[in-house]
Amino acid sequence: MIPRLASATLERLAKGFPVVALAGPRQSGKTTLARTLFANKPYVSLENPDEREFAQTDPRRFLARFPDGAILDEVQRCPALLSWLQRWVDERQRMGDFVLTGSAQFDLMAGMTQSLAGRVGRVELLPLSAAELGAAHLPATLDALLLTGCYPALYDRDLAPADWFPNYVATYLERDVRQLLAVRDLGQFQRFVRMCAARSGQLLNLASLGADCGISAVTARHWLSVLETSYLVTRLPPYHRNFGKRLVKTPKLYFLDVGLMAWLLGIRDLATLQTHSARGALFETWVVSELLKQRYNAGQSAELYFWRDSTGNEVDVVFETPQGLQAIEIKSGSTFASDWPQGVHKWQALAGLDALTPTIVFGGEGRYARQGCEVRGWREAFLGE
Repeated sequence: MIPRLASATLERLAKGFPVVALAGPRQSGKTTLARTLFANKPYVSLENPDEREFAQTDPRRFLARFPDGAILDEVQRCPALLSWLQRWVDERQRMGDFVLTGSAQFDLMAGMTQSLAGRVGRVELLPLSAAELGAAHLPATLDALLLTGCYPALYDRDLAPADWFPNYVATYLERDVRQLLAVRDLGQFQRFVRMCAARSGQLLNLASLGADCGISAVTARHWLSVLETSYLVTRLPPYHRNFGKRLVKTPKLYFLDVGLMAWLLGIRDLATLQTHSARGALFETWVVSELLKQRYNAGQSAELYFWRDSTGNEVDVVFETPQGLQAIEIKSGSTFASDWPQGVHKWQALAGLDALTPTIVFGGEGRYARQGCEVRGWREAFLGE
């Protein structure tokens, strides 16, 4: 197992909360991490029909089997158990008593909000980050990384992306998500998912997305919300502060794994990727997902934004820090171009003293200052080299 940076966060939360929840997409490594960190606790998967039926029909006896707590995997399969768990942990008053995992954010969090408020410490685990892969595991080239993505199975096993992704899509995305949506037309749903991949890094237009898939904007919104709660996509909201200009209010859509996005776009080899029109969007998607992983692994909420005014000036990512506002511009080119800082310079002029030195993450190598910006290659940005 490749060590996960979220381990320290989970161990910290287990000292202060009776329940620790680990949420994220299927196959992101949640079960492996939970069983590694809490190896002394018994493990139960609620995907097992017998265990699920037991938990649903007699939750008191189900929980009584675990005098020293347990790992309850895929707990969203039995949300009614959470209210019983509340009583259990309130009586015992033990920190780190139960560890929950779930791959459907909406069901899991709805139950927690109602039943476990104040009792649960939550960590969201996305696929492996560049820092977790490190120099030893990170693909040798940027294009190889964009084609492979970051799901642990592709690094823990002898598997090619072309073999793994079709099975992942068929087993998890089409089975799990279609069950939540009760989709009758598989072809229509497959087209919707692929059209979402084609829009990663773009402003989200639900009416246009729905029209391209032959569904209404209302259906597109519903389907997209389920992809979000299954940790396959996310929306990046526009930065909310008004700097005295008309700002775009529409969010941007991003996939959370670049390899899955590439596969859904029909990219199967490096030669195709190198000349594909979506290569820039793939790189931007990867950088945004890395920034999210940094925050999630530290136990922080996402709170990433983008900035764009009505005339088209844009900064790819903006987030607040205790020191001020940090802007990040993302460029897939391998050589610095003099026009790259234009957007962040316009943003800096509006943000004033709140703005920190902008960062440009690009598809080349090196780390240096240029035109008032910190410029970092794709490796240096996340490996600290």
